[in-house]
Amino acid sequence: MVDTFVAQTIHLIFAALWAGSVCYVAAVVLPLARDGAFNTTKPLEVISGKLTMLSRVSALVLLVTGGHLAGTGYTAERLFNTTNGQLVLVMVALWAILAGLIEVGAKRFEAGLNGKKLREPAGDALPLYRAAAVVSIALLVVAGLITTNVARLM
Repeated sequence: MVDTFVAQTIHLIFAALWAGSVCYVAAVVLPLARDGAFNTTKPLEVISGKLTMLSRVSALVLLVTGGHLAGTGYTAERLFNTTNGQLVLVMVALWAILAGLIEVGAKRFEAGLNGKKLREPAGDALPLYRAAAVVSIALLVVAGLITTNVARLM
């Protein structure tokens, strides 16, 4: 029981950090960069690098803790044949999509920054980061549904 509590807590912390960071970059940083609020690429390079690192670490931590939680809480039958199990599978798909969007968005953004451009790379990466923000919020909603055991309420 303690292992499950620790895994759930770590899982939630990293999910919230990842989702919050993605939403902040999509809602604040990239629009500011696109609109010319920065006069150098350096802070954007740092922000992008830190978000990419946080994304990779979070993806790994969520894989490990989520795998532990799924392995201890679900049989293959429960994973595919229950509402909560199916929500876990949806969460895995959203997790993969989020990681992919951040990787592609970061590469697109950083490629432009390496060319010492500011507005254009931010504008190019913004749709990917906005999509990632929507996916990250969807992940938190699905996590809430699993945590509250929505299947029991139906």
